[in-house]
Amino acid sequence: MPDMNANQSVEVITIGGAAGLSGALTLARARRSVMVIDSGEPRNAPASGVHGFLSRDGTPPRDLVARGQEEVARYGGSVVPGRVVSAEHVDGLFEVTTEAGKRYSARRLLVTGLTDELHEVPGLAERWGRDVLHCPYCHGWEIREQPLGVLGRGPMSVHQVLVFRQSTSRITLFPADRVEVTDDQREQLTARGIDVVEGVVAAVEVDKDRLTGIRLASGRVVEVTAVALSPRMRAGKVLLSLGLAPVEHPMGVGEHIEADATGRTAVPGVWVAGNATDLAAQVVGAAAAGNVSAAAINADLVAEDTSIAVAALRRAQEGRGRAESQEL
Repeated sequence: MPDMNANQSVEVITIGGAAGLSGALTLARARRSVMVIDSGEPRNAPASGVHGFLSRDGTPPRDLVARGQEEVARYGGSVVPGRVVSAEHVDGLFEVTTEAGKRYSARRLLVTGLTDELHEVPGLAERWGRDVLHCPYCHGWEIREQPLGVLGRGPMSVHQVLVFRQSTSRITLFPADRVEVTDDQREQLTARGIDVVEGVVAAVEVDKDRLTGIRLASGRVVEVTAVALSPRMRAGKVLLSLGLAPVEHPMGVGEHIEADATGRTAVPGVWVAGNATDLAAQVVGAAAAGNVSAAAINADLVAEDTSIAVAALRRAQEGRGRAESQEL
């Protein structure tokens, strides 16, 4: 796969994820020089497969990324391994710096992705994406009719457990001290046959690499084979270095970067796509958003290229006019 040397400048750099690869593919097909900088650690890497992606359902996340990289390279784009740690605007270009100290520059940036912050419960992180889950549309089919525990966190917890009830009737909500369940909500949960277990969750129980239960601080263990939770989601630090401060999402599940329908941010020349701005986007939605952002970026570059060409034409015409007047 083609690589690019540090300090090389391209028209567009996209940073990571399905959204970044999708944007890069669209831009490369539009004959833009484009570079994808990817850490090789997609957010969904622990999952066994990507779901809800038409024609690609069940594809392992890293296989999907590899196919995307091959497609970008097919049209002349470049994929550079690395983790971007900062970006800045220098002399009309965006200069990004990787963890390894390499620098690349571009006229436009497309930034994607986010970081998940899990509950501080021992054992959760090690099983994240396997039998510790967050999305009923990504994983609901795989845990159908299994005993599921939902760890409360924030105002969306009751909604989350009600949606997961479509996947399994064997479901328990652990609100702990993070969630206040109203009387109306308790009535809804009771009507749907959802148990509510109070108490502090101390850890998850695992036996032979299989999740077997949720242990409370009281010592009680509730049998479950899967756990659902709502991680707190945060936009990457790269955006902070560009002067883009994340804001609290209206759903109360984390932070995101505000942008218009194409992903254009308040910083001219910087777009965001996928989970950086849309916390609920699945892989297929993130890929679609990358495509939309890429078209907007290309249109923005076309407008700038045209403006530069018109200015050059006018200078040339003025030069010819002066030369003709001198001959007279």
